[in-house]
Amino acid sequence: MNETRTSFGRSASRPLIAALLCAAAVVALPAQTPSAASGKAKYNNLCIGCHGTDGSGTEHAPKLADNPDLRGKDIARIHSIIAAGFPAQGMPPFASMPSAEIDDLAAYVRSLNVTASESASSGNAEAGKKFYWDDGKCSTCHMVRGMGSATGPDLSDVGSRMSAPAIRSALTAPDLHITPGYELATVVTNGKTLRGYLRNRTNYDIHLQDEKGGTIHLLPLSQVVKLTVDDHAAMKPLALPEKQMDDLTAYLGSLTGVDGPMSEKNTIVTPGASIIEFNEILHPRKGEWPSYNGKLNANRYSDLTSINRSNISQLILKWIAPMPQLGLEATPIVVGDIMYFSGQNRVSALDAKTGRTIWTWFRPPTSGLVGDASVGTNRGAAVFRDKVYITTDNAHLIALNRVTGKPVWEQTMPEEKMKYGSTVAPMILNDTVIGGVSGGDWGIRGFIICYDAETGKQLWRHWTLPGPGEPGLETWGPEWPKLGGGSTWLHGSYDPETDTLFWPTGNPWPDSDDRTRPGDNLYTNSILAMNPHDGKVKWYFQFTPHDIADRDAVEPPVLVDTTFQGQPRKLLLHADRNGFFYVFDRTNGKLLLAKPFLKRINWATGIDASGRPILNKSLPSTMSTKQRNCPDNGANWTSTAFSPTTHWYYMMTIEACGDPKAAPGTPEAQGIGQRFVRAIDIETGETKWEIAQPGPLVLKTWSGVVATAGGLVFYADPNGAFCAADEKTGKILWHYDTNVGMKGPPMTYAVDGKQYVSVTAGSTLLTFALPANTTSTAKR
Repeated sequence: MNETRTSFGRSASRPLIAALLCAAAVVALPAQTPSAASGKAKYNNLCIGCHGTDGSGTEHAPKLADNPDLRGKDIARIHSIIAAGFPAQGMPPFASMPSAEIDDLAAYVRSLNVTASESASSGNAEAGKKFYWDDGKCSTCHMVRGMGSATGPDLSDVGSRMSAPAIRSALTAPDLHITPGYELATVVTNGKTLRGYLRNRTNYDIHLQDEKGGTIHLLPLSQVVKLTVDDHAAMKPLALPEKQMDDLTAYLGSLTGVDGPMSEKNTIVTPGASIIEFNEILHPRKGEWPSYNGKLNANRYSDLTSINRSNISQLILKWIAPMPQLGLEATPIVVGDIMYFSGQNRVSALDAKTGRTIWTWFRPPTSGLVGDASVGTNRGAAVFRDKVYITTDNAHLIALNRVTGKPVWEQTMPEEKMKYGSTVAPMILNDTVIGGVSGGDWGIRGFIICYDAETGKQLWRHWTLPGPGEPGLETWGPEWPKLGGGSTWLHGSYDPETDTLFWPTGNPWPDSDDRTRPGDNLYTNSILAMNPHDGKVKWYFQFTPHDIADRDAVEPPVLVDTTFQGQPRKLLLHADRNGFFYVFDRTNGKLLLAKPFLKRINWATGIDASGRPILNKSLPSTMSTKQRNCPDNGANWTSTAFSPTTHWYYMMTIEACGDPKAAPGTPEAQGIGQRFVRAIDIETGETKWEIAQPGPLVLKTWSGVVATAGGLVFYADPNGAFCAADEKTGKILWHYDTNVGMKGPPMTYAVDGKQYVSVTAGSTLLTFALPANTTSTAKR
């Protein structure tokens, strides 16, 4: 078996060891402490012929010493490998050996793979740190915990990935330890010569990072005239006195990853690493989709017109990108020619034209979670300057360097342990990043939290439930609602003219048991209009006071400037889960319109002048829920869009309410249980057209819409099709059969003048475009 090289960044896997790790079953271990010394004697008797002296490897079997596939594995895992063996590759099983002896052997093998952070060091880590940052000038190439340059491999966790001897060897003989993705190469194209690191290479294209910076060139091989890959590392061999080498090795060995905010701002600039400023998020460059909804007004409407009513029938699938997770809900974002796409504890940078991966960061799912976070729900990432931001399933917010894909800071959003998770796409606002939490159905105290985007230092936290002595506490009764819900798991919107952040909140808890919460339960099921600099609320509106049917207000707060009922207005549009469509003056929270968007609502008869629902008290409590307390899911979190051309609002709905007059158990009493895509006239609340989505009503398969200036409304049929309809008539003009449940909202972007449309389907991201040389005859 061929031996592969190790490196600072990572190493190629050994097929034999990797297969054994996957195939072997864990064997129960005895209680006594294993002896590595006894294990070495057993190794020399049984294993040295194949695996070599001290585990150095031979032509018959891979090395076991300093093996990346074994490093970090505990004795139990190594025990299982030895016991099971791998006969197909020539390693016999040793299950007949006494368990205690296998333990000793496993302890010895593990001793050959102790990481630098686990081993004792003769060096002085503080002295090594001083050399690293001062005389050694290592930070001009490498980054540690967000500080330094992103030109070379990140070293933040090198001590937990490599042994001390491997670190020393990489310093003294770097040509033997080139990190995959950092091979130096020279590329001659049809006009210029580029020099840099070969981050990725296929038979069709290459990804080349500038040698002196963070710009990544995505080059089709058709444009490459000549490619020359160096056989030496960018780093020169380091010749230091023994003591100084010990100190530097000790410092690098102490680096075990990122935890908490950065201590200060990084003063070392990596040329080309910073790709977008806040103004370019607030006012996106043509074709870019730099935030969750494309724009911070939360209106998923695109000005792109290349794909339009005249040519939509020619739309074809261009590429797919799988992710090892079912039911993807994330919206990718695109800045320049790079897409950032996320899943559970995972984010990838992709070539937006081909879908090929530039880098991926991930960590294993967290055990013991509940709700959507436990099944891996994640709705997207954010990008600002040289960082990519993502929330994790256990409610951490992490900033990654966008060149290396490695963490630079990490914050735990909750103050104390509750049943928190996080599924929200972070929001960039000015020079801050904002996150929220899920878990409201299980008992949490919801909050919105804001961090300095550069360092991760917390700036403010706003609780969605009032604390002792705070306004709103009187709406909960005698008990403080410490676990009263009010989750914040959907990305908000921002109005720069009034400098106001709008954020929706979730339901109270317990969901249907209101015995301990007799009042309105502020500020659940609300829109909060907030000062983004300190989190203080300017105004709020509660859609469903004293909710007992899980009617979250976690639906998009869409901001539009348009004429409304004859006057120019700054509006906030919101289609609530309770079945009513609302129009507000967003400058002061004044309610301008509240009309049903469903054909049947039976929990309330309307909305009064103050904005409170008029409860339907005429229906007996013995009547079925669908006949008396419906809907509880008229709309949901998925994207909506307002078209300035039609003046209509496009959204997904569910008609599920039964006829109160119908006999119990009849189809009429049960309701039709069907989804619709609807176009709503914002002036009147009238439905202008609708598209029924026949088939089984599968819950938790909400998708969403994106509308475009090409006269189209794209939407994902949860039952397995991606569709485009005419924005004026609702006529379906095109569809693509995915044949899987679809949960993620669509988006659209352009690279080099070519428009693409992307949407998730099951565990895959699909991206569509027109064939080359497609013409357009569209008229608006």
